[in-house]
Amino acid sequence: MKNIQDKVVIVTGASSGIGEAIARKLAAEGAIVALVARRKDRLAKIVGEIEAAGKRASYYEVDVTVESQVRNMVEDVVKKNGRLDVLVGNAGVMLMAPLREANVDEWDDMIDVNIKGILYGVAAAWPVFERQGSGHFINLSSVAGLKVAAPNGVVYSATKYAVRALSEGIRVESAGKFRVTTISPGYVESELMYGSTHEATREAIISAYRKYEIPADTIAEAVAYAISQPENTAINEIVVRPTAQEF
Repeated sequence: MKNIQDKVVIVTGASSGIGEAIARKLAAEGAIVALVARRKDRLAKIVGEIEAAGKRASYYEVDVTVESQVRNMVEDVVKKNGRLDVLVGNAGVMLMAPLREANVDEWDDMIDVNIKGILYGVAAAWPVFERQGSGHFINLSSVAGLKVAAPNGVVYSATKYAVRALSEGIRVESAGKFRVTTISPGYVESELMYGSTHEATREAIISAYRKYEIPADTIAEAVAYAISQPENTAINEIVVRPTAQEF
């Protein structure tokens, strides 16, 4: 693909699933990719495989809910590469349960990872993009950010609606400077299906994923497509579902 070679890209949540697929795809297309997640062993393995294929990658053990870790990571990527072209905000958790269960700790986790994790990345990357006069924010939302995943996914949906609102706000405020893309996957291969502690909900989610899921590579292709466009063209929103998925 055009316009990806030598771009410096950060991918959060890159130790498995969609984030891993995005990192591998962009590295294969010639990007310089920084993989970010909490699982150092997984990151090291993926980066080792990317480098063994003759491509360029590094990794950072970072918790995206800690602003200082995100800021320090972005600063180090820029220091080592001289710039940052794309920030892919992919890290997320899906902890579904009925509202009546009042799983407040899980609500807090989703708000911290799914919303603050993206905001902290924006805070760190925005001044870099300003100095460069260019940059691209790509944020992963969900089809649950288009339609409320009732009855058991209300808070998760709220965080994913927020991601879309944040992306649109970034687009408006940075018009003429940065590109912004929101990608909303449906049932796509990932570890998200295992996150819920509410047993009945978890079983239903796993069953739906097993029935419908498409490969994580599908989202990686969508990310690459958005990046590959000419700099004067922004693909602002992409929704990717399995053909058979109704929700």
